[in-house]
Amino acid sequence: MTNGGHDKAKTNEVIAAGKANLVSFGKPFIANPDLVKRLEIDAPLNQPNSKTIYGQGIHNAEEGYTDYPFLP
Repeated sequence: MTNGGHDKAKTNEVIAAGKANLVSFGKPFIANPDLVKRLEIDAPLNQPNSKTIYGQGIHNAEEGYTDYPFLP
């Protein structure tokens, strides 16, 4: 298993090369609640807002974790 800084191309490369069987996504999943669908159809990704991620000084669960848009 690997994680950190993976996009679709890097994920596919790592798996195809046998370097990992599984790739996890943290911040990309936070910013893209529909990440799997976005990767499947090559849709653009929302960028995470670092000011609303826990540990960055703002601890408001109503902002950042629940307000990222889904694809239409």
